[in-house]
Amino acid sequence: MQKPLIELKGVSRVFNLGGLAVEVLKGIDLQIYPGEFVAIMGASGSGKSTLMNILGCLDRPSQGEYLFRGESVSLLHRDDLAQLRREEFGFIFQSYHLIHALDARENVEVPAIYAGAGIVEREKSAEELLGSLGLGERLHHRPSQLSGGQQQRVSIARALMNGGRVILADEPTGALDSRSGEEVMQLLMELSRQGHTIILITHDSHVASHANRVIEMKDGQITHRQEPVIRESNQVRPPFGVRHSSILLELFEAMKMAFRSLKMNLFRTVLTLLGIVIGVASVIVMLAIGDGAKNAVLERISAMGTNILVIRPGMPNSRGFSNIATLIPEDMEAIMELDNIIAAMPENKKSVTTRYGNNDQSTSLNATSSHFTKVRNWPLGKGVFFTEEDEKSYAKVVVLGKTVEKALFGEEDALGRFILVDNIMFQIIGVMSNRGASASGEDEDDVILVPYTTGSLHLIGQKFLRNITVAVDDLSRMGETEREIHSLLLARHGGIEDFRIRNMASLIEDVTQTQNTLTILLGSIAAISLLVGGIGVMNIMLVSVTERTKEIGIRIATGARMRHILQQFLIEAVVVSALGGLIGVVIGLGVSALIEGLGTPVYYSLMPIVWAFGCAFVTGLLFGYLPARKAARLDPVVALASE
Repeated sequence: MQKPLIELKGVSRVFNLGGLAVEVLKGIDLQIYPGEFVAIMGASGSGKSTLMNILGCLDRPSQGEYLFRGESVSLLHRDDLAQLRREEFGFIFQSYHLIHALDARENVEVPAIYAGAGIVEREKSAEELLGSLGLGERLHHRPSQLSGGQQQRVSIARALMNGGRVILADEPTGALDSRSGEEVMQLLMELSRQGHTIILITHDSHVASHANRVIEMKDGQITHRQEPVIRESNQVRPPFGVRHSSILLELFEAMKMAFRSLKMNLFRTVLTLLGIVIGVASVIVMLAIGDGAKNAVLERISAMGTNILVIRPGMPNSRGFSNIATLIPEDMEAIMELDNIIAAMPENKKSVTTRYGNNDQSTSLNATSSHFTKVRNWPLGKGVFFTEEDEKSYAKVVVLGKTVEKALFGEEDALGRFILVDNIMFQIIGVMSNRGASASGEDEDDVILVPYTTGSLHLIGQKFLRNITVAVDDLSRMGETEREIHSLLLARHGGIEDFRIRNMASLIEDVTQTQNTLTILLGSIAAISLLVGGIGVMNIMLVSVTERTKEIGIRIATGARMRHILQQFLIEAVVVSALGGLIGVVIGLGVSALIEGLGTPVYYSLMPIVWAFGCAFVTGLLFGYLPARKAARLDPVVALASE
């Protein structure tokens, strides 16, 4: 004997409504054989739609057993049920349940997408099905452009797309006029003759009369049934066979659906993008400004020399400059004898007034040595620098900074002329090259340089040195050289540590750490806007899931697995975030260029751009996951019933 295709044994379905258990199906026993055309008839509330949902694997029985081809399906996983629906079932609904964003052909293609069919073959199959149903000229019409009868034909074509060996028709004529309804019934009868197993749900006895067997229901029980007429039926073969879906093809389809959905809600998409764009652009601009400021400061400090050790009088833990006199020229000369020393020079500074003719300029005096240009890496602009002979002879010679030269002489040549420095006559022998601002923003060119011996005798009035600046040859031995100088001075000063040694490399390190902290602070403030943008993405995706609940139900009914729904909504969130990230990068770079053009130092680097875009991408991934997961876990029956 032929075995039943579908067999229910003692199937019951209980719903929990507000804490009250309502039994909709009560111990249903039913057998349906291949090729049958069965009508399940009953009044509203009789349980026939609930029975159809169980037969179509959209719902599970509370009790009893459901066998399909002799195999129990009652305890199958959601994805296994999706595979069963995809390969065996086709659904025709009273309200058509077409996806409004898709045209007729695309609606028909949906089951084939989840079956892993290629683009060309599924398009061809969909066109052939619609053509056979008289819709060859309506391929690219959306549901809103079709009549009720035409929409139902699209629904029938979709049910047949993957073969539709079992077609479940829930009140297929309920929303149609009598003529269209009769045409649909003739189509179902023709499908039955072709070998499809048809299960028709209806309350209309006239519609039920088209079936070969009628089963009547009332109050969740079968009250009357006709015996099945078992006959040989043609084996309906699925057009695409059983195949494994390509992950790349799935992602491509999900991407295409995502762009279509975003296009359908363009204004909302733009508002969602705006949050991500502002966040990414802010991060790039803030980090560019922070890095630019850091590099500007470091460049100014580095211009002073990273290989510099500065020795000042005072105790090691004291702050600021000390007025005690502990360093003498002999200390400097002893340091010069150490290994790894390029040069050592004094720098005794004082504010002085210079005068030439009727022009006065208050400036800074630096009484130093002939090694100044080498230690400070500051070349001479014109003329000559004073020599060791000038130091020994207490020569009254002076080298001007550019600012002082311009203030006293304007466009005239200063070389060889005499100026008064605190009313003492000095001859100008050189002018330094342009230096610019210091790390603290002071004008380094506003200075005059004299031999330290001359300055100590005539201008400062003491032979003690305010500080000694040492240039180190090998930077890798900076620490070792610093320790040697410390030991030397400690020995020379009778074991009393009345001096301090400042390593310029460590100063740069401290400044770098400070600037990095400020940059991180700026980046963190900007990242908050990126976080807000991510929350906006999640909010919009939750709204999208709510709005498209019915679409999700349709996709699940046509064979979509949990991962397909998860992919679709997750990719939508990622597409929004990635697109917003790209626009944000462009705007961020543009704003940074504008700020740079206004004179603010800006530094461009790849990492902040990659970091900002990566954060936008990850934001979409993280904040899109919960809405996508919610969509993937929707109950298909509840989803299909939503408005």
